[in-house]
Amino acid sequence: MGDVAEDQVQLPLLRTSDATEEEPFERSGTIWTASAHIITGVIGAGVLSLAWSMAQLGWIAGPLCMIVFAAVTIFTSNLLCDLYRFPDPESGPTRIRSYPQAVRFYLGEKSQKVCAIFANESLYGCGITYTITTASSIRAIQKSNCYHREGHDAPCAYGYTLYMLLFGAVQIVMSQIPNFHNMEWLSVIAAIMSFTYSFIGFGLGFAKVIENREIKGSISGVPTANTADKLWLAFQALGDIAFAYPYSIILLEIQDTLKSSPPENKTMKKASMISILITTFFYLCCGCFGYAAFGSLTPGNLLTGFGFYEPYWLIDFANACIVLHLVGGYQIYSQPVFGFVERWLTKKYPTSQFVNNFYTFKFPSLPPLKINLLRISFRTAYVMSTTAIAMIFPYFNQVLGVLGALNFWPLAIYFPVEMYFVQKKIGAWTKQWIVLRIFSFICLLVTIIGLIGSIEGLISAKFG
Repeated sequence: MGDVAEDQVQLPLLRTSDATEEEPFERSGTIWTASAHIITGVIGAGVLSLAWSMAQLGWIAGPLCMIVFAAVTIFTSNLLCDLYRFPDPESGPTRIRSYPQAVRFYLGEKSQKVCAIFANESLYGCGITYTITTASSIRAIQKSNCYHREGHDAPCAYGYTLYMLLFGAVQIVMSQIPNFHNMEWLSVIAAIMSFTYSFIGFGLGFAKVIENREIKGSISGVPTANTADKLWLAFQALGDIAFAYPYSIILLEIQDTLKSSPPENKTMKKASMISILITTFFYLCCGCFGYAAFGSLTPGNLLTGFGFYEPYWLIDFANACIVLHLVGGYQIYSQPVFGFVERWLTKKYPTSQFVNNFYTFKFPSLPPLKINLLRISFRTAYVMSTTAIAMIFPYFNQVLGVLGALNFWPLAIYFPVEMYFVQKKIGAWTKQWIVLRIFSFICLLVTIIGLIGSIEGLISAKFG
């Protein structure tokens, strides 16, 4: 087990006061608030690419891959739920409140440093992806109204840059929310929005199938000019599906919001099961009916690729829901990065006024506003950087595939399995050790082929 001091394990999600005191907070979360957090984190940009992924994989491999990824996510999430308390997963006195802290506690400081690179890169990448997706949805609203006024063949061209800048400006303000314990309302709203636009995507696909009076698509998926092109697209589709599921990096932080009775691990396992079953149902509905509706012409983004033109107001509403959802989703994935960096700086510069001091401002009829210079400057710079990168690489499917494949094995598979070995004291070459090693190796191969295909797609989109 890694050598970690008790005070390091007991750190809260974010430092919201000076370095010498923790600001107390009440854990009031339930199975429903945890499910809302998970659904907000899981159903995001990924759901919109699943019809395209289905089109690349075909009618057998497509749904099968979604079900397998769902099963893997539930399995590894259950492993992580038991890591929150130590030594007993239900009543242990030591709380391990974030994924990187868990890796350090169970595997040591060197493993934590490697994990931190992948974890923060993954969360940072989600910010980039959500910026791209939001701009695409706002642009789709503009195009939908244009097509409705001027006809489906009208040259309705709109850029991304302005919309990305607007989303970035909103996130600069939203990023000043102190931590997860202040975000239950945001996750509930975002979860409602995700249900709404997923259901609309499913409904539009279903209606299109009825209108066509046929189910399009094939067992082999979209035909290509040669086998190499088919493999690249299939590999990229795996990356997109990998992006759509795992939320392991935020699981322990969500679990840290739960009440201690019933035990947090039991509540979290139930919340994970409920959330993944619900999201898988919507994923299959959106993916399958999207592919059935458009076949080989399935767009990369189901609600912004203009497979649908009418009813235009419903498409506008769905895209507005996406925007509202991703405002919350961006914060769900950014808060752990904010906490990681701010904790590190607080520890490194314990006497710095810039890092540790808070200044209170009182406005009429409003609660007191606490300002920290580090929080304002770092979080603003963070949002600006994700916005800038999104403007350079505004390629939805390719960026999703790269991020999904790059992070799937290390964060969702490797570290949870290795921590499970330590926690349960599973010896090498035992039956359970061999089975989990094979499982991890197979997932590593999926990550490698998904990453290769997605990088090829990104390079082709940028320079081809």
